[in-house]
Amino acid sequence: MFNIALFGAGRIGRIHARNATSTPGLKLKYIVDPDRQAAGRLAGECGAAAVDSDTAFGDASVAGVIIGSATHVHLDQALQAVAAGKTTFCEKPLDLSLERVRAAAAQLGNAPLLMGFNRRFDPHFQALKERLDAGVIGNLETLNITSHDPAPPPIEYVRVSGGLFKDMAIHDFDMARWLLGEEPEEVYVSASCLIDPAIADAGDVDTAKTILRTRNGRLCVISNSRRSGYGYDQRIEAYGAAGSLRADNVLESTVHTWGPHGSASDTFQNFFLDRYAEAYRREMRHFAAILRGEASPSVGYRDGVAALVLAEAAGLSARSNKPVSVRSL
Repeated sequence: MFNIALFGAGRIGRIHARNATSTPGLKLKYIVDPDRQAAGRLAGECGAAAVDSDTAFGDASVAGVIIGSATHVHLDQALQAVAAGKTTFCEKPLDLSLERVRAAAAQLGNAPLLMGFNRRFDPHFQALKERLDAGVIGNLETLNITSHDPAPPPIEYVRVSGGLFKDMAIHDFDMARWLLGEEPEEVYVSASCLIDPAIADAGDVDTAKTILRTRNGRLCVISNSRRSGYGYDQRIEAYGAAGSLRADNVLESTVHTWGPHGSASDTFQNFFLDRYAEAYRREMRHFAAILRGEASPSVGYRDGVAALVLAEAAGLSARSNKPVSVRSL
């Protein structure tokens, strides 16, 4: 049994708390959050104790640390956790500053650090990846990734999120790297604010189309929107020399209705809490396997850096309306 300390009692922290308590071999011992009331409530629900960070880091019985706190403290807490000898699971991004993240290479580059790119653990995307790697459609040529939220987050969140590319699209940049099998070398973005003027006032965009180009000419098109109007749209299409693969949206049920006006399916699962529930569970099981010494982190520090590089390039391209070379960053 491995004792775990969870940093962050907000929305993502609650997801990780539930999954940690239900994963064999893990015992959630501590909850750490600046909001002691929130920490206390979550601790009470999970049979844990609400403590300060010094207590959690200083307890030798704590084998693993999960960082689901606010973005601006991810890197500092990851560095503290690794320095304390803890196996660490950190939500994305490691930090909003690419310079700070790169400067942490000596401490984190070879550390047992799992980055929270949960979509790699989604069973539908994993099945697509397995068939792609098996050569079912021949050599991959192009990739389309669609990621549209049902509605924008609160403007207070937007102001501190780091923007659409570092907060939202960073998941898609990681998926693109994972599926393309080679690093994108050029990024071109066209972006707008079409949904909420307050997002533009905060210096952000809410709608973007991104093209990634690899050294061998493979192309990936990523579509991001903060509002779909029809549910949480999460699709991936891969096109190869011998065919195509598609991972479609997950519906609330498999029931279809037929009538005089045609057919209708059920609605999409409405947000990431539902759509990626199984991915989060699998991610936590992978963290447990790392603690047991049965696995190495399948997505780690270098992946976190690479996704942040693409996010940084995307922001530069959107502002300049020009392609950006990844090598220039």
